[in-house]
Amino acid sequence: MITCVVHYTIDPARIDAFERFAREWMRLVAEHGGVHHGYFLPAEGASDRAEALFSFESLAAYERYRSRFGTDPEFIAADRIRDESGCVRRYDRTFMRPLLPD
Repeated sequence: MITCVVHYTIDPARIDAFERFAREWMRLVAEHGGVHHGYFLPAEGASDRAEALFSFESLAAYERYRSRFGTDPEFIAADRIRDESGCVRRYDRTFMRPLLPD
């Protein structure tokens, strides 16, 4: 299993657009073989940080999902929410392997 952790810097004034963007990506990950563990948004005070975690059974499975970027109309539409609203200022990904309790 491989887990992708996405670190976002968001525009707090556009949190509604970010939530629309996030809901679309949760749906798309699930429809394309992944397990989405959710988006984690600011809860108190001013913050421009958000995180997302989702897993695929392998790096190869993630790469099959990732190959749809820029070509699949649903993926393009989900990214358009981000691009047109300006809700995401920047993001980066880290790939991790989970260590779970026995």
